[in-house]
Amino acid sequence: MSAAAAEFPPDQLLFTGYSPGSFYDELIAPNGEPRPCAARMYEQLASMPLDIFEERRKLADLSYLVQGITFTVYSDGRGTERLFPFDLVPRIIPRSEWDVIERGLAQRVMALNLYLQDIYGAQRILKDRIIPRHLVFSCKHFRREMVGLNVPRDIYVHISGIDLVRDSRTGQYLVLEDNARSPSGISYVLENRLVMRRTFPRAFETSEVMPVDHYPSELARILRSLSPRTGERPVVVLLTPGLYNSAYFEHCFLAQEMGIELVEGRDLVVVDDVVYMKTIHGLTRVDVIYRRVDDDFLDPLAFRAGSLVGVPGLINAYRAGNIGLANAIGTGVADDKAIYAYVPAFIKYYLGEDPILQNVETYLCSDPQHLCYVLDHLPELVVKAVGESGGYGMLMGPSADKKTIEEFRHRLNADPRNYIAQPVIPLSRVPSFDPAIGGMSPRHVDLRPYCLYDGEKVTIVPGGLTRVALQRGSLVVNSSQGGGSKDTWVLRGDE
Repeated sequence: MSAAAAEFPPDQLLFTGYSPGSFYDELIAPNGEPRPCAARMYEQLASMPLDIFEERRKLADLSYLVQGITFTVYSDGRGTERLFPFDLVPRIIPRSEWDVIERGLAQRVMALNLYLQDIYGAQRILKDRIIPRHLVFSCKHFRREMVGLNVPRDIYVHISGIDLVRDSRTGQYLVLEDNARSPSGISYVLENRLVMRRTFPRAFETSEVMPVDHYPSELARILRSLSPRTGERPVVVLLTPGLYNSAYFEHCFLAQEMGIELVEGRDLVVVDDVVYMKTIHGLTRVDVIYRRVDDDFLDPLAFRAGSLVGVPGLINAYRAGNIGLANAIGTGVADDKAIYAYVPAFIKYYLGEDPILQNVETYLCSDPQHLCYVLDHLPELVVKAVGESGGYGMLMGPSADKKTIEEFRHRLNADPRNYIAQPVIPLSRVPSFDPAIGGMSPRHVDLRPYCLYDGEKVTIVPGGLTRVALQRGSLVVNSSQGGGSKDTWVLRGDE
């Protein structure tokens, strides 16, 4: 128990003095009563003495430590590997809400795939001027090498993670950004659930929580379907940049769960446009690669020449139709944060439907009028680099000092295409344990559901990764910036 928590008597209850405040609280209604979906879990937590909760919290941390569930923080200059922070209070979503989210995500995933098919094919959307041509071609993730290339089953984005936030002012879910390259975090979803089932078994007995453990088998099925060879069991591998990548734990975890080999670039070789894996028995042909290596580093003969983590000749094998890749090369042109602003238009253009989930209002700094507004309102806005993730390259205007704001002003003027701006969204909150007070305190959260697409249907893991800002008042939930995670429960019903 922390020194701060030790000041409280062992029978101190966790929710003593808790107030949801003016933000939307996912578990507690404004009157201080639990929402119907959270009533059963709240009953168990509210009657639990602090010392019992603290004991379970330590056991959960120990479980993460023993299993090596870590992530790497690059921003501290040392690439420090840390235990992934986990909060034991779950985020709970009733089925009626989840049904809307699920339909909205499926609609978005299909539209993004149709956009990618088009942008690397007929480019109808450019000819019809739905999106500016210069915005697409200036995207650093647009791969001209992919134009006219047929990808297996016409699927570009097999695995996606779409970040959602709930706006406290309206109670509505909004799409914050799309992750269509190699989204990370699903391993934490699966491990969080295992820890919670061990820690609160009675809560799972009384609550009908939808399962998440089918993800690895569903992913393995989709990967096998990309094999260019028929009649033989496909050989599938997961390509990792290696031990020092921030998501290396996840790479190991998924490879083990799917029963496939975890390989680095040096473990593969291309001979006559066919990919082989080096084994103690000789070369084994590889049919499908689930790659967790960015485009730039994938093949030093085609992209970045100095890459030591890629596979020389891989792109030629891909062009020849001898290897399946998930996700396809060039999908970053779908999750560029400037192009994100046009996804509602994609949905209307390709599907003839109105978006079920709305975007956050977005200012494109490449637009002179938008740029002028952003420069005049920098202290009020969130500014993001269009190609960054993990909270890097971002300005939180309301909490930034004058020097940082002026630095971003110079960046925007020098390279406006590389930035967007959005208003600060008052994120919803969930009760989280605060060791400083020895009880619950509200913390802001977002949600990253994971979607799998096989060309016919979109499979979405019920819930996803709830990321939580562990610092009081902070809106930054990324683990690389000091955030943590929670288990996300989607109930079979509304109560």
